[in-house]
Amino acid sequence: MSESSTVDWLADRLRIEIAGLAPGDRLPTSRELVRRLGVSPVSVSRAVALLAAEGAVVTRPGTGTFVAPRRAAPVRGDTSWQTVVLPSRPADPLTATDLLSAPPDGTITMAGGYLHPSLQPTRALSAALTRAARRPDAWDRAPSSGLAPLRTLFARMAGGDLGPEDVLITGGGQGALAMAFRALAVPFSPVLVESPTYQGALAAARAAGLTPVPVPLDADGIRPDLLAEALRTTGARLIYLQPGCHNPTGAVLSPERRRQVMELARASRAFVIEDDYARHLGHGTPPPPPLVADDPDGTVVYLTSLTKPTAPSLRVGALIARGPALARLRATRLVDDFFLARPLQEAALDLLSNPAWDRHRRTLAAALKDRCATLATALARETPQWTVRAPVSGLHLWLRLDTEETGIVRAARAQGVTVVSGRGHFPAEPPAPHLRLSFAAAADLAELTEAARVLGRVAQD
Repeated sequence: MSESSTVDWLADRLRIEIAGLAPGDRLPTSRELVRRLGVSPVSVSRAVALLAAEGAVVTRPGTGTFVAPRRAAPVRGDTSWQTVVLPSRPADPLTATDLLSAPPDGTITMAGGYLHPSLQPTRALSAALTRAARRPDAWDRAPSSGLAPLRTLFARMAGGDLGPEDVLITGGGQGALAMAFRALAVPFSPVLVESPTYQGALAAARAAGLTPVPVPLDADGIRPDLLAEALRTTGARLIYLQPGCHNPTGAVLSPERRRQVMELARASRAFVIEDDYARHLGHGTPPPPPLVADDPDGTVVYLTSLTKPTAPSLRVGALIARGPALARLRATRLVDDFFLARPLQEAALDLLSNPAWDRHRRTLAAALKDRCATLATALARETPQWTVRAPVSGLHLWLRLDTEETGIVRAARAQGVTVVSGRGHFPAEPPAPHLRLSFAAAADLAELTEAARVLGRVAQD
């Protein structure tokens, strides 16, 4: 058992004991707990500190640890008045709970947007954060745009003639997306999005007061003919795209369409928000260069993040822009949070500068390729009536079903497999039922195969 899990287990044991004691009662001494429970003095000290931080116990040096006074239940007022005061908003199929809620224990999760812990570079991250915390200036204020060496690395990854002066470090990709929507458009204006698209983008656009307007896509990405029509009819000045790896379909914008999209955007004087979340999530095939790498006039506002290819709590991303757009983004950042915590930036810089980063990317690419192929093959066998197209990068499979998906989602969950309905990925009415399945969140290949079997049984029923 690891030290952290031992501390959690011991804290739970002590919570049970505390529940049977009265305020002011003394807990067993550290020596007694070490002897009785077979744990280390360090674990006891950390567990007691955790309970003290929760307010469950009070420690008195030289005397002991005592049960804290019980806190009265909070008084819940009547908040119904807020319903009248707050402005109405359009229905949003996505909530924060949908994005971040943990699956029930014992289930196979195919609903997540992050890597399973076994795929995360935990050791390299821990070492990088340890080294970052030891720096003499670790807790000094960071520049509002981010550390210059880290901005240089993000500029180099994007390519072209971009430099650190074009980069703004952000708190992950979602924060960058929300910042871009608020900085580049006024409330009630339209934003053109691929249909389907990333659920978090729809939520961020609506939170900024924007109206997502769907533009269909196919296997080669967004359709330029329909994009041109949408630009003409809506007068939109903002386009949200995922050209490198579309979430949820996995489509890659073809070279010819890349050219057409950029010509349409420039002719309409519209910004393109390029979401390159999967830059480091390839399955062995090099990704196409970002649109921003060949955009000297500042049409593209580019965002990327280290969260998806590493771990959920490495909330480090970047926005790249030119001209007044970058000034707007910097001003928005100052209003939001001043700057991203320096230790996190130092840790990200350490990780990207370490040979362990390239090793992790190679290992991750092979693992994602195996997982994607395993799940796609199992689904072709178990659910041949569903349409599956394996992507060349990313974390998800996109399935078109032959039946309504709500019952499938509920039945699969009842049998221990969590999946995501495709409905929330469409800004308007979906043309058909879909599922989005993550092959990166499950524990291993065996879980993916078992999940496909469950979906096969559900589909038959």
